[in-house]
Amino acid sequence: MNIYVCVGSSCHLRGSYDIINLMKEYIEKYKLDDKVTLSAAFCLGRCTDGVSIKVDDEIISGVSKDNFSEIFDKYVLSKLQ
Repeated sequence: MNIYVCVGSSCHLRGSYDIINLMKEYIEKYKLDDKVTLSAAFCLGRCTDGVSIKVDDEIISGVSKDNFSEIFDKYVLSKLQ
């Protein structure tokens, strides 16, 4: 599974680096290092809806520290099980 976190200007200002750190933490917590590749993306085209992430071919917008756990469960864990 490939996961991209937008680090473009708009997403950066909305906390994309917090999301990257949470993503790293959850990948380690669930021991997914061999199943998930995490990368930064310059822009995913959803600048007004950031922070945006892309999980394989699906773009998810509006990711925040508050909803991260729910999004990770729905878009990452459920697809890997």
